[in-house]
Amino acid sequence: MEEFSDTEILSPEMVSLPIPHSTVQTKVTRCADTARAGDSDEPRESHAGKGVLSWSLKVSQVGGDLLKFLKLEELVLSANRIKEVDAANLPPMLKVLELYGNELSSTECLCAHPPPGLQHLGLGQNQLRSPSESRYLTASHWPNLVSLDLGFNDLTDLRAMVAALRSLGRLRLLVLQGNPLALLPHYRGFTVDSLARLCVLDDVTVSPHERHQFRGLGQQGDLLPQDAQLVVTVGNIRGVVDSSVLDPEPGPKGPFVAYSYYVTYDFLGGEDGEASEHGGVLAEVVKPRSSAQLLGEELAEDLAEESLASVETTEQKSESSVVSGCSAARPPFSASGEELGKLRPRMDPRLCPSPGTVPFSTDHKPWANVIACNYEAQHSIRDLGLLKGFLLAGTTVTIMEEKAATCLQILSWPVVTPPVDSPQGAKKGKGEDDKKKKEKDRKDWKGKAEEPPQERKASHKKREAPKELCQDPPTLQALGSGLVALEPLLAGEAVVSTVCNFGVIRTPESDRLTFARDSKIKKGAKKEKTKSAAPIFESDYQPEQLTVEVEIQLGQVRSVEEALRAVANQARAE
Repeated sequence: MEEFSDTEILSPEMVSLPIPHSTVQTKVTRCADTARAGDSDEPRESHAGKGVLSWSLKVSQVGGDLLKFLKLEELVLSANRIKEVDAANLPPMLKVLELYGNELSSTECLCAHPPPGLQHLGLGQNQLRSPSESRYLTASHWPNLVSLDLGFNDLTDLRAMVAALRSLGRLRLLVLQGNPLALLPHYRGFTVDSLARLCVLDDVTVSPHERHQFRGLGQQGDLLPQDAQLVVTVGNIRGVVDSSVLDPEPGPKGPFVAYSYYVTYDFLGGEDGEASEHGGVLAEVVKPRSSAQLLGEELAEDLAEESLASVETTEQKSESSVVSGCSAARPPFSASGEELGKLRPRMDPRLCPSPGTVPFSTDHKPWANVIACNYEAQHSIRDLGLLKGFLLAGTTVTIMEEKAATCLQILSWPVVTPPVDSPQGAKKGKGEDDKKKKEKDRKDWKGKAEEPPQERKASHKKREAPKELCQDPPTLQALGSGLVALEPLLAGEAVVSTVCNFGVIRTPESDRLTFARDSKIKKGAKKEKTKSAAPIFESDYQPEQLTVEVEIQLGQVRSVEEALRAVANQARAE
C-alpha cells in the first residue's frame, strides 16, 4: 500500500470499506477498534451503493477530495493528528463521523457547514476543554443528532453542557464519562433528569426507576455543590516484621526502643501543601507522631518528682550537668539551625509526596500480627480538572515504620559552697551558738531513731541524683511502597478497592523470635498450646506477605433526596 506523509490530504484513492448494517454503538474504546486500514488501494462500494471510509495513518488535514464520495455515509478518522476539520469538505450525505483520538481543541470548525443529516458524532479522547464548547452542540448545528460521544475530554461545566444538549430533541445516546464534570456526585442524576428523551448514558441504559429516583433534580442545578467527594479507607496491615525482637535488651538506663506503624498516601492539597479553603481537601493532614512520646509519658509518671527537682536545681544553682546513657542531648533554645535539624526525623526518600500533592497518614499503631488501621477520610476537591490529572497519575501508598529511642539522663548534684561566718559574729555569742547547735543535733538524732524504716528509706531516695528523659530523633523507614491506579474512577467505576502487596519482608527466624517472645509474655499458658504452635516453623514454612487494604470511593448520589440532604448538610456546615 502506498504510504502518505503526515500532512497528506485525504483523497478518493484512500481505502473504502462497506458499511455494516447495524445500529451505531458508541464507546470510547472504539478509537482503537476503528483505527484500521483496508486491504485495497481502490475505493469500494457496498451492494446498496453506500460506503464507509476509514483511515488512520497520522493524517493531520481533511481536504476537499472527500466531496467526490457523494454517497458516503460513514467516515472514520480516528487515531490521527487532526487539529481542525473544515466541515465544508465533508460529504453531504454523511451520517456517521468519528474523530476519536485526535488533537481537536474545539468543535467550532465543524459548525461552519455541518452535514445536515449527521446522526452520530464521535469526539472522544480529544482536547476539548473550553467552557464555550457547549455553544457548538445545539440543535441549530446538529438537528438530527441521535448519538454524541464526548468522553475523555477535559470538559468541566456540567450545567452549561446539559443546558445546550437539551435542545437536541433526537438525542438518545450520550457519553460524557472521562470528563472532569462526570466526577461530580450528582452528575448522572442531574443529566438523566435534565435530558428526558435520553435512553443510554455512558453505555448504561436509563431505566424508568432511575428516572423516578432523580425526578426534579435537574431543577436544582444552582443549589448543587460543585465539589467532587472522595472517601479514602485504609484497612488492615499484614506481614509486618516485628523489629523489636531483633534489638538487644536495654540496660538500666536504656535506650528503650519503641516501634510504631502507619500508612501514608498522597492526595491533592492546596498551596504550600495544606488544604485550601475552597479547592483543597476537608481531611486534616495527620503529621507523624513520635512513638517515643508515648514511652516518655509512661516513664515520666514514675520519675515526675525527680525530674521536677532536677529542673529546679539546674535552673537556680547549676549550669552544667553530666549526661549518661543517651546518644543525643536536647539542645537549648538558642541552638543553631544545624543542631535543630539533627533532631528532625530521618525520613525514607520514598515518603516524599509527588508534586502538587499532600501526604496523609493513618494513626500510629503498635506492632501486631494484623494491624487494624480503621482509617477513613473524606476529601472534597473543587478543581475538577486537577482532580482528573491526579486520578490518571494514581496515588502512592506506603507502609511506614517509625523507630524512637528513649533513655535516662542523670544530672549531677550542684556543688554548694559552705557559708563562711564573719570573725566578729563568731566571737560574739560564740558560747550560746555552740550550745544551741548541740541541742539541735541531739533532737535530730533522736527524731531519726524514732522514724520508721520506710520513711527513712524514702527520705534517702529523695536525695538520689535526679533523672530526666532524653529522646533520640525518630527514624522513619518505608517497609513497602506502591502505586494504586485510580483511572477506573474516570471510566465510570464508583470504587477502587485493592490489596497492595509489597512482597515478603519477614523471615522464619524473625517469626520464631516473635513467637518465643509472645509465649513468655502470656501468663499461665499451657505447654500443650506451645507444642501445637511449633509446627508452623517447619522447613516449608513461608512468612506472610506485606499487604495493606486500600479503598477509594467516588461520591455519587443515588436519589434526589440524597442530593438535597447533601446540600442541606453543606449549608449547615458553612
